[in-house]
Amino acid sequence: MLIYNVTVKVETQVQEEWLEWMRQEHIPAVMRSGKFEDYRICRLLHQEEDGVTYAVQYFCRDLAAMYAYQQEDAPRLHAAHASRFPGKYVAFRTLMEIL
Repeated sequence: MLIYNVTVKVETQVQEEWLEWMRQEHIPAVMRSGKFEDYRICRLLHQEEDGVTYAVQYFCRDLAAMYAYQQEDAPRLHAAHASRFPGKYVAFRTLMEIL
């Protein structure tokens, strides 16, 4: 099992709107891709003045599912995120294996 972890620092002014959008639109769209079996969204406890940091974790069965997501779904979903919150966040992604 793999975890696709997306860490996102969102500007404080839009963080409530961002979180609602993630819960209502973005995460359901990612899950509809059929590439992930579950997800978890977490907020980092230590916050900085200029933003709130979240970790969104998607659980996938194997590398084939992850690569399929990256090829078939990620470009469209990343573009939707970028157009909805332009310049209001920074994100980085990591892929981890559950041992």
